Amino acid sequence: MSGKKMVYYFGGGKAEGRADMKLLLGGKGANLAEMTNLGLPVPPGITITTEVCREYYALGKQFPEGMWEQVLEGLKKIEDEMGKKFGDKENPLLVSVRSGAPVSMPGMMDTILNLGLNDETVEGLAKSTGNERFAWDSYRRFIQMFGNVVMGIPHDKFEHILEEKKREVGAKQDVDLTAEDLKDIVEKYKELVKKETGKDFPQDPYEQLRMAIRAVFDSWNNPRAIKYREIHNIPEDYGTAVNIVAMVFGNMGDTSGTGVAFTRNPSTGENEFYGEYLKNAQGEDVVAGIRTPQPLTKSQKTSEGQTSLEEEFPEVYKQLLEVREILEKHYRDMQDIEFTIENGRLWMLQTRAGKRTARAAVKIAVDMVKEGLITKEEAIMRVDPLLINQLLHPMIDEEDRKRAIAEGRLIAKGLPAAPGAVSGKVVFNADDAVELAEKGEKVILVRHETSPEDIHGMHAAEGILTARGGMTSHAAVVARGMGKTCIAGAESIQIDYDKKEFRVGDVVVKEGEVITIDGSTGEIFHGEVKTIPAHISGEFEELMKWADEIRDMQVRVNADTPEDARQGREFGAEGIGLCRTEHMFFKEERIPVVREMILAKTPEERKRALEKLLPMQRADFIAIFEAMNGLPVNIRLLDPPLHEFLPRTEEEFERTAKEMGLPVEEVKKRAEELQEVNPMLGLRGSRLGIVYPEIYEMQVRAILEAACHCKKNGIEVFPEIMLPLIADDKELAELKKLIDKVAAEVFLETGVEVPYQVGTMVEIPRAALIADKLARYAEYFSFGTNDLTQMAFGLSRDDAGKFIGEYIERGILEGDPFVHIDESGVGELIRIAIEKGNKVREGIKTGICGEHGGDPRSIDFFQKVGVKYISPSPFRVPIARLAAAQAKIKQKRGEL
Repeated sequence: MSGKKMVYYFGGGKAEGRADMKLLLGGKGANLAEMTNLGLPVPPGITITTEVCREYYALGKQFPEGMWEQVLEGLKKIEDEMGKKFGDKENPLLVSVRSGAPVSMPGMMDTILNLGLNDETVEGLAKSTGNERFAWDSYRRFIQMFGNVVMGIPHDKFEHILEEKKREVGAKQDVDLTAEDLKDIVEKYKELVKKETGKDFPQDPYEQLRMAIRAVFDSWNNPRAIKYREIHNIPEDYGTAVNIVAMVFGNMGDTSGTGVAFTRNPSTGENEFYGEYLKNAQGEDVVAGIRTPQPLTKSQKTSEGQTSLEEEFPEVYKQLLEVREILEKHYRDMQDIEFTIENGRLWMLQTRAGKRTARAAVKIAVDMVKEGLITKEEAIMRVDPLLINQLLHPMIDEEDRKRAIAEGRLIAKGLPAAPGAVSGKVVFNADDAVELAEKGEKVILVRHETSPEDIHGMHAAEGILTARGGMTSHAAVVARGMGKTCIAGAESIQIDYDKKEFRVGDVVVKEGEVITIDGSTGEIFHGEVKTIPAHISGEFEELMKWADEIRDMQVRVNADTPEDARQGREFGAEGIGLCRTEHMFFKEERIPVVREMILAKTPEERKRALEKLLPMQRADFIAIFEAMNGLPVNIRLLDPPLHEFLPRTEEEFERTAKEMGLPVEEVKKRAEELQEVNPMLGLRGSRLGIVYPEIYEMQVRAILEAACHCKKNGIEVFPEIMLPLIADDKELAELKKLIDKVAAEVFLETGVEVPYQVGTMVEIPRAALIADKLARYAEYFSFGTNDLTQMAFGLSRDDAGKFIGEYIERGILEGDPFVHIDESGVGELIRIAIEKGNKVREGIKTGICGEHGGDPRSIDFFQKVGVKYISPSPFRVPIARLAAAQAKIKQKRGEL
């Protein structure tokens, strides 16, 4: 790579990079270059490209030839622009070294500030600025960050020394420490480095820089970054850029400060300037949530004791308003900006598309269309379909909230950082959150503040509660990105990690106790408070209408009950894509009758049991048809292995024997005869209908009698009868004949006829390969991608969880095939089936009823191969509607 450009410069109003170079320069580097070109006050700096990161790993963690020389050339330009010299004893240039991936990964990788300080340059910094306290504070911070990030010394060990000193001199906060106090801390920090590493803290600034660049590249593969990429589907081969930027200082006293701002409210989406700042601080102080910051604007103030930036730095605030307008109009999106004020002068350190809640994402997208900034298509592409889940988060029931307050269970309030209301058991560390969540428990992670090391626990938890930090702290930003409920800065809660409890006044909440947090109001309740489901309205409804106008893939819902059907319809479902009849048999009062049917020795005995089930099934279907009035309902005939219904315990055998009037031993013997070595591949699905046709006869009769009943009562019905687990066209031919025979009988008996269709579920690889033969009898195909994936891979989704993570980690699999469709294997079977089916029955209706029907990545693939409809569970219907619109837009743009 020696002849290649590896380092890009920006400074003095001109940059070698641009915003559209994110893959090469990372998001941070590309946007620093763009802001420089826009004439904004950006400190000069250089960006080492993501290509260098990839080359670094390819070379066994070695810098490519020529990179260091290009870094030194860039450093010289920064020195000329700033009028300072790197490593100079009189007027030293200090730099920050920061990561910057092509996709924003807040806090996941490493940053080092104040690099270039040593025992000599710290004196030069003190003299050149006339501020000794500031110089030693910067050196203290540098050793702490460098010692932790580059030399691997735990952050807590530095914090312990800092806290000890504060206690010794009676300082409440870091800013209360004097220059002499800080000199003492620096000496203790250097002793700690020597003790922990066996080496002195490096004094050569160039060596510091080499080590820092290496550490940033290495951080691309730290555990938290890997976990974040896994959660957000960020490609592993992107790599990170490294940004080396001249330091500007927010910790030079009361005329300086640092802050984070959003061009619109990231929680609500309101068009208001929103953010926080800290006086006499550096950027990491705001983001880390170590001190609770002050609001940006007067309107944001929540108490008399607060001072806003608007009041304290009116000139800087005015400049920031201008920057806000320039950036939002230029990027045509809500921006998250970082800034520093150095002795009253504003410097811009970063801009990026801001992380936002789903509610904010939808409002911003819709508002920007109305403001003429973006098109409807752009608005649809701006909202991550998976974030939609947040909008469907439950809210606290108002009556129960009043009751809880009256009972004194509202124990504290914090900042409403990410919406939704959740209840869960309190845990105090990330590992415990994961462990309990894996056991099916709902947990709320409670911390002083979260750090990137907590990412796995935050992902596992229902909600996050922190005692410190603001609306732009790590907890708030990451929670919003994940769609988790979060309350930050609840300062009245006192956490004791050792005792595993937190206190609010006299109230003590121990680990394992349940609390409820409302991320929309910031309220924290002891115990569980009732929640109610959300509904679609306002801007969300408007965005969904635009999505529906664009998409051409129908969205149905998987629903086995009238409640699910109604919920799906409320969320915009256009029919039922899968109604599983076996779920109807699991009701307590029906199991004895089902067992009687299964254990019957003769067709006559079986028919007697089925006669009892018929009215129950008919009533089920009437209720579902009523809920879906005018929309198609795809009903799958009985599919589960029979053993699921059989008695297991001695008590169940005795009860079943009594109900059937048979000796216990006979019931046991019959159950034994029905046991299978591998029931998932045994007598289930359509095989059941072939061996015991009376079962499917009863179900078809129930479906069609219900349909005729509804039609008589003015309800429009479109039943689709689906045959599961078909492996051969002869099976399908025989069962279709049975369905048509029953239909003719029902229509004759009722004097009513309804249109119906017969289709098959394609869930066996052989069915996909003989789809042309099946299409002679099937009027539609519904792909059961859960079973199709199991059979194509030859693995059980119930057991795969034990090892599939390792396969993904090792790169054997790109992702979990039960979450994202396996395009080259399972996807190819789907493509073949659609192609073959169309040859026999042109335009054959094809649908997806496996969980992949609610996965945006899979929906892209289904759009590409021409699937006609997708059918997820009720709460994934809005996700599927938006994802289907995005897939259509991508197809039009040639991106699929």
